[in-house]
Formats: sequence, structure tokens, C-alpha cells
Amino acid sequence: MKITILVDNNTIIDRYFYAEPGLSLFIQDEDKNILLDTGYSDIFIRNAQRMAIDLLDLDFLVISHGHLDHSWGLVSLIRLYTEAMFEKIDLAKPMLFAHPWALMTKTYLGIGEIGSIISEEKLSRHFNLNLSKKPVWLTERLVFLGEIERTNQFEAREPLGKIVRDGVEEDDYLLDDTALVYRASKGLVIITGCSHSGICNIVEYAKKICKENKVIDIVGGLHLLNPSKEQMQGTLDYMKELQPDELHACHCTDLKSKIALSGVANVKEVGVGLTLRYE
Repeated sequence: MKITILVDNNTIIDRYFYAEPGLSLFIQDEDKNILLDTGYSDIFIRNAQRMAIDLLDLDFLVISHGHLDHSWGLVSLIRLYTEAMFEKIDLAKPMLFAHPWALMTKTYLGIGEIGSIISEEKLSRHFNLNLSKKPVWLTERLVFLGEIERTNQFEAREPLGKIVRDGVEEDDYLLDDTALVYRASKGLVIITGCSHSGICNIVEYAKKICKENKVIDIVGGLHLLNPSKEQMQGTLDYMKELQPDELHACHCTDLKSKIALSGVANVKEVGVGLTLRYE
């Protein structure tokens, strides 16, 4: 499997790409092309073009959760596909995987929409939708986790904004937050968007679904942005015991948290242009 970072808050030094506070990863496994998240704008497309990555040839599109920094690039992807059809360029119609709540309206502190700005009905005109709370295997070794079990006491305990379900606004605990897991020959690779479910919860659920305890890498946002002392210490204790071979923390992981994590794990640099390979 190969992962290429198309969008992150940072770029790799001497790689001349665009960055923004968002995330998008291009994943290749077997003969399948998978896009995890689309960032906030169209830069995932511009970066992909510079890397000679063809986003018209996607098999699967995965939305880790509905927030704007992961889903608003869908508008640009639809535009790309529409323009290709105008020009009679061949393209695939990927299957879109997400939690059933990922496309619902989300608000925060009076901001009218921080969730998907395209409705489920409109998206279904452009993609084949599979909205699932249950795990789904995309390839023989890559699984979409669906709704993450939350088993520890130090993560995912506070709501972040509101979600509108069936016309009713309620606290949003980001139950739509999910992740991908690759079952490599030497252990698991956890691939996250923002880890609103809690990175330790995600790893535990991945181990359960894949029936494997060894984790060789964690790639993606860990949602450690000025975390509480309880969350930070719980995460540090967990990672110290887990001992992943590497930790590619990015996007929504602040500098102070990365420094703390580096004391218990092998934290690696991440940015747009980085490519990771696993067997």
C-alpha cells in the first residue's frame, strides 16, 4: 500500500505544493485507488496534478467526518468530474463511504454550516453512496471502520458544536468520525482524518476489527489541539504501551502535543508531498 499526502497544514521542505488547514490522502492498495477526504478547497486537485495522480480514476472516496476542512473539497471534485464529462474524458464513478451522519448540517458558535455543504441527495447524483456505521472491507487488507466504539474515559467526552438530525439541533459528539486501517504484513497502519473519536479509541477498535494487536504506524490528525491534561496524559500512557513503530501525526495535532508524543513514540515529520509505503 502507498499513501500520498495531498493536503495537510504543512508541506515537506523543498516540495512546492499548496497547504491549508485540512487533510486529504491518496491511497493505493492492490489495483484500487482511494481518496480519504478532500480538504477545504481545490488544492488537493492541484497538488495531485503536480504529482501526476489521476483523480478521475478513483475506486473509492472516503469522508472521515463531515467537517468543512475534510469535506468542502467535494465541490471541487464534482466540478472536476463535470468538466471531464463536458470534454468526454473517461472517468470512474467512485463509491463514497462515510458514516450516515457525516453529511448532516453541523454548526459551531453561530456559524451556520461547518459540515458538508452538499446534501446526501445531490452527492448521490455524482457518487455511489455507502453510508455505513459498520466496518466495510475496501480491499483484502484495507477496511473502513464505520462508527468507532468509545471505550476509554479520557477521549471524546465533550461535544464540538451542534448537529441537526431530523430537524432537531443537538450536541455533536462527532459519532460520524471514522478511520481506515491497513493490515500490513508486520502489523496495522491506522489512517485517520481528525480522530474526534479519540485516537486511542480508534486504535483499540482497529485492533478488534482486524484481530491484530501490533500497530506499525498511525497516519493523520490526532485531534490534540490544546488538549486537557487528562486527555494528553491518557494518550501518552497509551502510546507508551502501544509502541507503534512510527507516528505520523499531522493536521489537527499541535506542536506542544507532538513534542510530548515524541517522548514516548517515534514521531515523524509530515507534510504535503510525503509518500509512505507498506507491505
